Amino acid sequence: MNTPNITLADCRALDARDPLAPLRAQFDLPDGVIYLDGNSLGAMPKASAQRAHEVITQEWGVGLIRSWNTAGWFDLPRRLGDKLARLVGGQADEVVVTDTASTNLFKLMAAALRLQKDKSPGRRVIVSERNNFPTDLYITQGLMDLLQSLGSADYELRLVDGPADLDAALGDDVAVLLLTHVNYQTGYMYDLAEVTARAHRAGAVTVWDLCHSAGAVPVDLNGANADYAVGCTYKYLNGGPGAPAFLWVNPRHQENFWQPLSGWWGHARPFAMEAQYDPHAGVKRYLCGTQAITSLAMVESGIDTFAQTDMQQLRTKSLALTDLFIALVRQECADFPLTLNTPLDHKYRGSQVGFEHPQGFAVVQALIARGVIPDYREPQIMRFGFTPLYIGFEDVWNAVAVLKDILQTGSWDQPRFHQRGTVT
Repeated sequence: MNTPNITLADCRALDARDPLAPLRAQFDLPDGVIYLDGNSLGAMPKASAQRAHEVITQEWGVGLIRSWNTAGWFDLPRRLGDKLARLVGGQADEVVVTDTASTNLFKLMAAALRLQKDKSPGRRVIVSERNNFPTDLYITQGLMDLLQSLGSADYELRLVDGPADLDAALGDDVAVLLLTHVNYQTGYMYDLAEVTARAHRAGAVTVWDLCHSAGAVPVDLNGANADYAVGCTYKYLNGGPGAPAFLWVNPRHQENFWQPLSGWWGHARPFAMEAQYDPHAGVKRYLCGTQAITSLAMVESGIDTFAQTDMQQLRTKSLALTDLFIALVRQECADFPLTLNTPLDHKYRGSQVGFEHPQGFAVVQALIARGVIPDYREPQIMRFGFTPLYIGFEDVWNAVAVLKDILQTGSWDQPRFHQRGTVT
């Protein structure tokens, strides 16, 4: 029995029944653009421009240095962390918003390795995926090199090719399992609780990268009994370009170690100006130096949008959007060399869809020129991110229609679409 073709009317009917559709009005999206790259940089909440203006002209311009106290600047990393915590299954005083994801990962990996060195000194292996987001691997390599140069025992980075290889890699020599919850290339989503339990049974601790899942899929770090997690706020959390990242530390680990970037903001009494470092109690010890206040303030505008919904509603819509996109590409573009690299099984799918095409880079540039904005990642991957806060079902229909036209006409094969800029 043939499945009836999906129509534009079907997509409009889905939009009419969508309880999250009103949230789109809270984002400043350009006319004529279908933005499918929220998995790389989220759209701007309308409240962000006003909040940034307020910080610059009033809190800084008028309040000057007094605003560290009167505007609550000093406590922003912790206060925002408490707001963000509910989106990742954290509790109060378990999350801080600060620094970059790369910097935070360095702190957490150092803490995890120190914890394991004290408990199980023979464990010298870090397991990760070969196609993990590169900064995770680079930071790990840099930390390993630093430890070796300082005379610590050698560490090994053991890379697996995919989820099926994890069990074989988790031997009794493994100290840390470092994984991205939702893979940036494929959108494959690990079962957080199940994989954490497997790592713990093997005697390893877990460091989870939530950059492609926070704000897009339900995450329950405490429910999964995870150890450490890091994430960014400029993707699905819509905090703005280069917005500060966040980190989470399970309470059972918070007092075990002071992190290596022991700056004055992580001190128990920062304004005592003492010569000796004394770490703050709890997760605040993972702060380092003076914070980027304007960027932090805009992060709050992004997080506040989530107070009007919940992650289960967002997850339901995300899966419906990605299901529709996959079905429409198969329906409308079956004659073209497109290979889906994202799981069909909802349990293992994040909020993005990847299709590989031999000329994926050029096709993406042609899409962008037509007002449909995905992005491209090597090798040959066209990534389409679906942010349920501001993407509708008719958007999906229109995006696939443009993709089909570009592939049918071959309009992607123009010199300008093969020229690469610094950012892809």
